[in-house]
Amino acid sequence: MRLGRIASPDGVAFVGIEGEPEIAREIAEHPFGTPTFTGRSWPLADVRILAPILATKVICIGKNYAAHIAEMGAEAPADPVIFLKPNTAIVGPNAPIMLPANASPVHHEGELAVVIGRPCKDVPAARAGDYILGYTIANDVSARDQQQADGQWTRAKGHDTFCPVGPWIVTDLDPADVAIRTEVNGVVRQQSRTSMMIHDVGAIVEWISAVMTLLPGDLILTGTPEGVGPIEDGDTVAITIDGIGTLSNPVVRKGQSTESVKGGT
Repeated sequence: MRLGRIASPDGVAFVGIEGEPEIAREIAEHPFGTPTFTGRSWPLADVRILAPILATKVICIGKNYAAHIAEMGAEAPADPVIFLKPNTAIVGPNAPIMLPANASPVHHEGELAVVIGRPCKDVPAARAGDYILGYTIANDVSARDQQQADGQWTRAKGHDTFCPVGPWIVTDLDPADVAIRTEVNGVVRQQSRTSMMIHDVGAIVEWISAVMTLLPGDLILTGTPEGVGPIEDGDTVAITIDGIGTLSNPVVRKGQSTESVKGGT
């Protein structure tokens, strides 16, 4: 099943997306557990797709692909490295990534994202799937100069719009070995498979849940493969993961007009 969040003339709603042509069927209340449908629906082409979830927290994994670690001149960690992005960084498909005036270079980082479906703490890796609602796509946008200057990652990765997510959540994806590709203006920058992750989804959920309680809707970004690179005003970043779809966002330098750009949270 595909679960999403949309803005229609009737307001904002969680939806299930199905059919051909695609129809967005309104979910009552929330998408967790077994969704209940209200009976209202809209053609997907007639609504605006938002970020599929507004998480309580966004937990990210750094240094999880060996080739990316090598390109950054770092060493592979024995255990997962975790950091947080604020939920105010989340935006949906087609919403602009706003480049801060005082940050350069800013890099794209295409990633598989895990959406938590049930509250959990101290989850063994083998049972991680019991607590996962599904999977989506995320872009861990990063201001490299600020990352280097600060010696830690909060400011560099925490700017508003620095966590595009979407276009929807897929509940039946096997994340073990799917292709992930990032394009900027149609040119491939990143191309890998999730099987190349050092720490897989189960190990990641086990590690994080040993530290903090995970809540329904929380997002876990599982790390980015090699090929990260700069994005500039006027670019379009498109991240594709097999079995999910494509997350696309324009890039705008703060102070530039966004009147022609559609999108939102």
